[in-house]
Amino acid sequence: MKKHTLHISTSPHLKKDLSVEVIMRNVVLALMPTAIFSIYAFGWNAALVLLTAVVSCVLTEHVLCRLTNKRSTLSDWSAIITGLLLGLTLPPIFPLWMTFLGGVFAIGMGKFLFGGLGYNVFNPALVGRAVLQAAFPVAITTWYASFSVNRFTELHPAVLGAPFMKPIVDGTSGATPLSAWKFDGITTDTADLALGLVSGSAGETSSILILIGGLYLVFRNFMNWRIPVSILTTVFIFSGILYWIDPVEYPSPLFMLFSGGLMLGAVFMATDMVASPITSWGVILYGIIIGALVVIIRLWGGLPEGVMYAILLANALSPHIDRLIRYRVYGTSLKTS
Repeated sequence: MKKHTLHISTSPHLKKDLSVEVIMRNVVLALMPTAIFSIYAFGWNAALVLLTAVVSCVLTEHVLCRLTNKRSTLSDWSAIITGLLLGLTLPPIFPLWMTFLGGVFAIGMGKFLFGGLGYNVFNPALVGRAVLQAAFPVAITTWYASFSVNRFTELHPAVLGAPFMKPIVDGTSGATPLSAWKFDGITTDTADLALGLVSGSAGETSSILILIGGLYLVFRNFMNWRIPVSILTTVFIFSGILYWIDPVEYPSPLFMLFSGGLMLGAVFMATDMVASPITSWGVILYGIIIGALVVIIRLWGGLPEGVMYAILLANALSPHIDRLIRYRVYGTSLKTS
């Protein structure tokens, strides 16, 4: 008679045969529609910026692993995601040598310095972007008009600019919807914002495609939906109250939702599994903080966009949120946990 052994163990209990590689590959897949549309909107300029960012991140991770005698972690796809996200936060005519440096800082400072995947305190792509923002403020705020007729036949001279030379600005440059509103009082049609028919970073493309990618990850249970929902809800309510108080002084909540890098940041950056809280109420508080900071920086800060700083500040608060809001240990009360 065949005997069956009952194995008893403590949590966690594996329910699915998932790995880091599987999750990361699905995130890359979810980002593909946004990346492809950005290339369609901005041409070969955006394609080269995205490719350079990915190559820089992958190469930096490989070299650092070799220098420290660690097993190469390229197979987990996390460096590719960092490169894609970094490239999508940059202007499509950003010089390639600056883009490459951004990838080095993203992996070296944002990830490897903290111990690698699973130990990063901040979203690595945003760390790289923050360094570029501080080091090259002119180049990173020089934008390129989308859907230029020459986008697939000509490269903007700034993209292939020599290192440490002054960035080239010409007539094809233009303002983003956020900067046009903040400094000139000009608003952009909501439909154009949602469809990505505007100037901006490579990732300020179709919000619809970003949301589709996010819904795919939520459906596959690879993303905590509470984070983007709490961020977007906070931005909508906060900006909606201000718009109701004074519609002349403040932009509409729909403009705030669909402009800039909010959608990309809320769906693909704030949801970093390592840099965000772990409890359900913790991630909601985390999202509320990000949403409130985005509105505050956009409306009263010196810069037109605040998504990057809002997420990085919330990343810093994430461990404190986990200590403040903890899971109740099974079999105990909240007071004794």
